[in-house]
Amino acid sequence: MNRLITTILSALIIVGCSQRAGNDLLWITEGDVHVDAEVTVDASLDLKNDGFIILGGPKDRVIKARTETGALYGKYALQRLERTGKASGCLDIREEPAYERRILNHWDNLDNTVERGYAGWSIWHWGEPVPAELIRDYARLNASIGINGSVLNNVNASPGILHPDTLARVAQIADIMRPYGIKVYLSVNFSSPAALGGLESSDPLLPEVQQWWKAKTDEIYGLIPDFGGFLVKANSEGLPGPQDYGRTHADGANMLAEALESHGGIVMWRAFVYSPKSPDRANQACEEFMPLDGKFRDNVLIQIKNGPVDFQPREPFSPLFGRMPQTRLMAELQITQEYLGFSNHLVYLHPLFKECLDSDTWCNGEGSTIAAITTGKLQPEVYSTTAIAGVANIGRDANWCGHEFAQSSWYAFGRLAWDPSLGSEDIALEWLKQTFTDDRRFTEPVMEMMMTSREAAVDYMMPLGLHHLFAWGHHYGPEPWCDVEGARIDWMPRYYHKAGKDGIGFDRTTEGSGNVLQYHEPLTSMFNSLETCPENLILWFHHVPWTHEMSSGRTIWEEICLHYDRGIKTVRDYQKTWSEMKPYIDSERWEAVNSKLAIQESDARWWRDACVQYFGEFSGMEVPGDVEKPQRPLSELKKIKLDMKHHN
Repeated sequence: MNRLITTILSALIIVGCSQRAGNDLLWITEGDVHVDAEVTVDASLDLKNDGFIILGGPKDRVIKARTETGALYGKYALQRLERTGKASGCLDIREEPAYERRILNHWDNLDNTVERGYAGWSIWHWGEPVPAELIRDYARLNASIGINGSVLNNVNASPGILHPDTLARVAQIADIMRPYGIKVYLSVNFSSPAALGGLESSDPLLPEVQQWWKAKTDEIYGLIPDFGGFLVKANSEGLPGPQDYGRTHADGANMLAEALESHGGIVMWRAFVYSPKSPDRANQACEEFMPLDGKFRDNVLIQIKNGPVDFQPREPFSPLFGRMPQTRLMAELQITQEYLGFSNHLVYLHPLFKECLDSDTWCNGEGSTIAAITTGKLQPEVYSTTAIAGVANIGRDANWCGHEFAQSSWYAFGRLAWDPSLGSEDIALEWLKQTFTDDRRFTEPVMEMMMTSREAAVDYMMPLGLHHLFAWGHHYGPEPWCDVEGARIDWMPRYYHKAGKDGIGFDRTTEGSGNVLQYHEPLTSMFNSLETCPENLILWFHHVPWTHEMSSGRTIWEEICLHYDRGIKTVRDYQKTWSEMKPYIDSERWEAVNSKLAIQESDARWWRDACVQYFGEFSGMEVPGDVEKPQRPLSELKKIKLDMKHHN
């Protein structure tokens, strides 16, 4: 996103609350965690990583852990059980985290803007006094849900993050978070040796470049002994990387990994790349990384977005998860709602996260889920370490996330990173009880809102496998007609939906881009056939005639109209439900959510008006009589670049 637009959005979103007000700690109690239990830390206990055991009845609770951090997690777990009404009787609980490294990726810049951040300026307060209390609260919130790592800066990294003065500040932040078991990581710019160190090149195979990174890494560990490692975005969206010097991603990642290895650090190398080899962006990660399988050092993890394009409301899982059996892989999930209405829309993301992790790749037969791969269960001999990342939605807004309910996705990521088997309803209910009230008259109807919210957003934005219909610059509103002169064609919404007189949808079959071939059987055959492809992804994999009959008996055109209509009606139902919740919570938070729901309903109509009318011009068909008709003419909607009233 253009920096000017980013700044405008941030400023508009946080009018009146550029600083956090009060000490709203959401789902944990004020002050340090308090539990009435005997705590034992014993390094000889048979527990993995920072696992814990909780035993005994109400009067003789015992928490056992192998580490101090494990004991802290046990305390928070017991507090959670008490606050959600699950601590009665005799407890016999043993928990161990599924992933060793459970990390938030902040996309914060050194000028305090946050790329794709919709909750205000950076909480790190770069260039200002270190906000120790704020960072301590942040660390406590993360520890309470098991998050143990934080990448402080944007993947579009400035070389300045490695300047000695900046590193000294990073060390102060690390000192504040260390008591809560949280390691600090940094995103690094691959050209740093030249841009910051004054070298003539940043070629990873040059000895002087390797030595520069080794010296810089030693400098970091001298300041931060438990530093976690580097996150790298390279040769993507114009950022420098090893390919600039005729080298491979493995050459670049391994050079950094060697510098970190003796310190116990890792490299998280992102697979979000734009390759010139394929015209279909969904193919590009596999094309670039599959040939490198088995060539990465043991402390390198390839960080893969959940889907093959870019955090869309619904995508199939990235096929790269099933195509690198000799390489350590980790999932990257987006908590901030870049393509889901920013912090204006209520969209609980646990169902999206779980949809990804539960997806079966079939890479080693049935049961080869992404969770089984990335937790190391499928190939434990390959996974010397495991990790999962979530792109953070945290800023300086009083409620941390810009929307009261956006907090739930931060909470859900932490709980899911600890245990991918946890259900969406269970986590939603936990969060509601701890954040608002345990009154069933509130929790039951509001949990229904949360559980249906992701599907509602898909309906009113991009149903049936449609994707990337957003305005090119800001990713907020619809612009399916967008075609920006001079921009890459595979960024354009028109490129992705392929709407024309003959039909709609992107042909990724064996007769099209061949993307289906990157999946294992039986998925390849299932996705390739119009008869067996899941209908919620049909327009992702197929270009279908407007008259194509769906399982409902309706045409694809009628289904498109119905989904947009259903999405709007669902949000209106949320408004009705929320109006009845006023007696159960404080007026300030009720009003805040109520105003956001009004924006969401307006935005849903904006999406429907734009997409239904635009696609209607190609289909030549009328909007079905049983759905609400578009309200604003397409000529008016095409003039909207960013409706600023939505960001007050």
